Amino acid sequence: MHEDSAAPPPSDPAVRVQSLTLTSFRNYQRATLDLPADGVALLGDNGHGKTNLLEALYYLALFRSARGARDKDLVRFGDTGFHVSATVDGSPRGALSIAAGFEAATQKKKVAIDGVEVTRLSDAIGAAPAVLFSPADVALVRGAPAERRRFLDVMLALADRRYLLALQRYRHALAQRNAALRALGGQPRDAQAMDAVAAFEPALAHAGSQMLVRRHAWAIDAAPAYAAMLDAIGERTPVSLTLKRGGGGRTDASELAAWLADTLATQRVHDVRRGTTHTGPHRDELQLLLDGRDLRSFGSNGQQRSAAIALRMLEARTLQASLGTAPLLLLDDPFAELDAERSARILHLLGTRGLGQVVLAVPRSEDIPRALTGLPTVRVRHGTLAVDT
Repeated sequence: MHEDSAAPPPSDPAVRVQSLTLTSFRNYQRATLDLPADGVALLGDNGHGKTNLLEALYYLALFRSARGARDKDLVRFGDTGFHVSATVDGSPRGALSIAAGFEAATQKKKVAIDGVEVTRLSDAIGAAPAVLFSPADVALVRGAPAERRRFLDVMLALADRRYLLALQRYRHALAQRNAALRALGGQPRDAQAMDAVAAFEPALAHAGSQMLVRRHAWAIDAAPAYAAMLDAIGERTPVSLTLKRGGGGRTDASELAAWLADTLATQRVHDVRRGTTHTGPHRDELQLLLDGRDLRSFGSNGQQRSAAIALRMLEARTLQASLGTAPLLLLDDPFAELDAERSARILHLLGTRGLGQVVLAVPRSEDIPRALTGLPTVRVRHGTLAVDT
């Protein structure tokens, strides 16, 4: 193992933020940070803004908070809105500038690429792909299936625009069908009332089948990589990753669409009585097993944290393979509860595919892993940035 694996030369394909500017975002009144090609290490006590800066960088990938906060809650207290912008090189679209702003009074968000406002947010999502590693990621393992479905959706939407569009269509049709179900008050009625529910099923079946195909293909490819990653990290108990979904062994989109349409029709009366849709990708479960048992229930704290980091490494692997460039890596003190040897192994694994640009946030300089000690350091204090010289 080579603990001194460093980020690849700037010529390697990787997303690199050249400069970042924040205005009224979280606890930052205004801040500008110029980033070297390899990245930076942010140092500072908890509560001073390290994670907020990582959140701002991630916001430019997905245009929503990595921590699930509403846009209005990202606005600095007492201010009227926020603005985040960056110049980026090495993105899937090449060099570009990207900016996002939110006005609290109108509750409107605006996003621009190279100074041109996008009319649809989906046109900008993934322009600057990033992966955020955090101790909070343990919720991917310990949490409910919805946590892992969201992980799949975010990763695949950033990796594949077709998945993003299918996901948007599916969610829209699902919301409409569920609203129609609730309107019936749990009682199946005449044909006209039931047709109001059925009207959304073709869209659900078409979009849902595309999602099922892409998720299945990802899980088949990711399962051996997941096991190999955890083995390399130091996990000796057999682990596995599987996707539990409907459709049986079907992998063809047209066959899955037909199956989903038939199942929705068959279960329509049942769904009316329950007031919700019980079949489709929104019921899938990404299962993480440890020696054949649910990791969520039977894994130790260390095993669960290692598994969560492996999922994030799979995310980085997926984006790099799909987009042809390494995503920006945002490391929010993810190794805080891991021993030095395991942390070094994780960084070595990341480095085998090219670390790209890294933004690391840790409390103290001694918390910087050995593989990243060459990163320049920036002090974060009360929402201000000071570059160490």
